[in-house]
Amino acid sequence: MNEIEYFHHPAESAPEFPVWGIRVDGTDLRAHIAWATRELWRPELEDQFEDQERESAEQIWGSFEGLWVREFGPATFLSNVDETPLLGCPCGIWQCAPLLAARRVTGTTVTWSTFHLPFREQWGELPLGPFVFSRNAYEASLTSPPTLTEDPLGPPPPGLGV
Repeated sequence: MNEIEYFHHPAESAPEFPVWGIRVDGTDLRAHIAWATRELWRPELEDQFEDQERESAEQIWGSFEGLWVREFGPATFLSNVDETPLLGCPCGIWQCAPLLAARRVTGTTVTWSTFHLPFREQWGELPLGPFVFSRNAYEASLTSPPTLTEDPLGPPPPGLGV
């Protein structure tokens, strides 16, 4: 089983509004997606940045933001759906560039699988997951998420850029 942690933190695009943060197995979901898509970004980013390592790492690392708390409540994360947003675009409009996944909820588990980016359909299913969580732990995390004073993601790690 994977571990899940939900929390709230200020949105980068509008710090006065909180967004949902998600950690899977102790790692921010945005970090998981950055590492999973690093090689997929390579052809596009190699030609775009003069200082490839630093600037491409920042682009990959900052590609997503949590979903707005005011738009997405705990019930949003518990429905059985073939395609649900888990992260949104850093511009603040989640539909602009969401991370989507299939979610299956049973009496004992919640599973996320089939991760993809609708704005990058050519990438197909991303090399991420599936993640299987205990439903009890999942619901407990959703019902009392801590509120952090800043975004915990931090700067991109060495070696992420192309």
